[in-house]
Amino acid sequence: MNWIKKCVLISLPLSIAVSCINSNDSFDASGNFEAIEVIVSSEATGRIQEFNIDEGSQVLTGQQVGCVDSVQLCLQKERLLANIAAINNRKSDIPTQLAVFDQQIDYLEKEKLRAERLVAAGVGNTKTLDDINSQLRTLQKQREAQLSSMKNGNISLENEISGLMAQLKQLNDQIERCRIASPITGTVIGKYIEKGEITVTGKPLFKVADLDTMILKAYITQNQLTKLKLNDSVRVFTDYGDGARKEYGGKIIWISDEAEFTPKTIQTKEERKNFVYAIKVQVKNDGYLKIGMYGELEFLNKVD
Repeated sequence: MNWIKKCVLISLPLSIAVSCINSNDSFDASGNFEAIEVIVSSEATGRIQEFNIDEGSQVLTGQQVGCVDSVQLCLQKERLLANIAAINNRKSDIPTQLAVFDQQIDYLEKEKLRAERLVAAGVGNTKTLDDINSQLRTLQKQREAQLSSMKNGNISLENEISGLMAQLKQLNDQIERCRIASPITGTVIGKYIEKGEITVTGKPLFKVADLDTMILKAYITQNQLTKLKLNDSVRVFTDYGDGARKEYGGKIIWISDEAEFTPKTIQTKEERKNFVYAIKVQVKNDGYLKIGMYGELEFLNKVD
């Protein structure tokens, strides 16, 4: 019984010593890792025809991962194209239709020259020449009237086509919005709908995050703020348990210009300070850093 008590008393200081050795308060700031996350929402209403991703899937910027049913929109587009083609067929072929007038005018011009030569020679009839000139004036007026009518008709048809082309652009945009694509390169970390389900405009479909580059959001004191600047290099540490720590290189990419109360979940070097400033440190991920993981910072330019 006494032996047991002595063992307990001897081992107690030893355990305290070990815990003191494992503790590390040398960091200058701490926080949690974040990533650039984008929630992709539906831009169309309808049934999900294809949705070829799962959580953990790797996607590229602009990569199509699914689509919303666009059959009715495509049918509307076909009808619109048919209407545009029909209107184009109604447009007047001005050169072809004026060719008849031009042939008649060319013939009368030749007859006029022949009649003028006969009158000049004293063997022609001036009435014949006058009749030819009258016919020429009439044909030229008819040609001008026909040309004006065809131009006005074509302008009217062009205006109709312009209206239909605007509708066609709108339909093409709606069809394009049925396409589901990733806006960034990254990893799918959330999937909120399945193939065959009905979606509406604005409904979240999936979440993608860039996990290649992580962001450690930490908090610093006002004294530390005056000693740091953007693009400063820092050392980042993560705790993997059992005393294992891993070091990463980091770069300060953002410093808040407004102070805030110390978040309850964040430890700071100077706990007596009531206000802190948020900073973001960019860290290249080797695959082991996770969203929400705790991290510590050590500044290379030491701040007192």
